[in-house]
Amino acid sequence: MIRTPASLLERLRRRGDDAAWSQFVQLYTPLLLSWARDNGLSEADAADLVQDVFLILLRVLPTFEYHPGGSFRAWLRTILVNRWRTWQRRRQPQTMVAKQLESVPNPADPGLPGEAEERRQLVTRALTLLEHELEPVTWQAFRRYVMLDRQPAEVASELGVSVNVVYLARARVLQRLRGMLAGLAEDV
Repeated sequence: MIRTPASLLERLRRRGDDAAWSQFVQLYTPLLLSWARDNGLSEADAADLVQDVFLILLRVLPTFEYHPGGSFRAWLRTILVNRWRTWQRRRQPQTMVAKQLESVPNPADPGLPGEAEERRQLVTRALTLLEHELEPVTWQAFRRYVMLDRQPAEVASELGVSVNVVYLARARVLQRLRGMLAGLAEDV
């Protein structure tokens, strides 16, 4: 079971915290793959690019300092785009590279998927990970009450538990979710 860190980014600064790295990789791989595919890469190339990004992060995150108000995902996207650009320079003649670089969106441009979409992707991924850590009745109570917007009494009746169990499931899952994303998903 993954322990809920106060701040995953702080744990990543410490050498040898394999659980923190595992949680970070599980949370961010889908988002990084999505960004890589947005740059026109095949699944195999996207996976290779994401692996390169994680190697860079392994080197730079121990000295990374998160500043509240800053955007960790924008910084992460910049690393991915810069690594993609390096790949393109190695793979194609310079004239082709220059042409493609013009078409690569700037991470700060508003035309990129918004923070809300990125936040939604992180929350969805974190919930997928949490589902496997929770008791089935806890997950089902949370899912039906929060995600499917069902009435607590109805959910309790379906699951054969008290309404209080439904409320507690919601509170526990949201607490775990907030802890899992602490320091990563601003405004979650």
